[in-house]
Amino acid sequence: MPTTDTVTRVNAAVTLRGVSRVYGRGAAAVRAVDNVSLEFPRGGWTAVMGPSGSGKSTLLHCAAGLEKVDSGQVIVGDNDITSASDAELTALRRTRIGFVFQSFNLIGSLSAERNVALPLRLAGQRPKPAEVRATLARVGLADRARHRPRELSGGQQQRVAIARAMVTRPEVLFADEPTGALDSTAARTVLDLMREMADAGQSIVMVTHDPGAAARADAVVFLRDGRVVDHVTGAGPREVADRLAAWER
Repeated sequence: MPTTDTVTRVNAAVTLRGVSRVYGRGAAAVRAVDNVSLEFPRGGWTAVMGPSGSGKSTLLHCAAGLEKVDSGQVIVGDNDITSASDAELTALRRTRIGFVFQSFNLIGSLSAERNVALPLRLAGQRPKPAEVRATLARVGLADRARHRPRELSGGQQQRVAIARAMVTRPEVLFADEPTGALDSTAARTVLDLMREMADAGQSIVMVTHDPGAAARADAVVFLRDGRVVDHVTGAGPREVADRLAAWER
């Protein structure tokens, strides 16, 4: 995966240049992402919002290398991953990218600590118990290390998922509706954790439908019909909600 001099000069965790993703062909083709150019800042937390079907999750998947783009360029750090092979993308996701899903995606037969250690094992490393425990402690679950997912609340499971994504010390953490399946108390705990991580310099890109969650981020990007239509920094929940409502009409 070649390094680009242009990105080296830009303090961006992820750069998208003219990215498009199309499903289907001919008259039935749907442009889920349509010529999007964005820079997600290094050490910043960016929320992505938009009406249902606006392309939020597709954009996130393209930026994280989970989906190939049909045109444009995707750069993570100083690596152009646009034409990367499946093996290169797998290696990238195991070492430099963390991904948190709404549905947690924990392995039910494994304890919390073994779920967290899994990315290290998949990357061919021997997990250090102290490192795994420290990562769980970072998300407030040191005392739940040997519990299996069914023995944890939804909020605790999501924090295990975040710990699993963070154990490889990724350059950027992607989160797709990380609070969507949680009650308000658990959601607040997860957002507090993400805010602490961002304040400590972790780059985060999060898709959410919740204006309150988006307002915790440093910036909010709005999509409609696969295109970026608005952007705001430092906005509160009411302003975020008003801007989202304007694009849902």
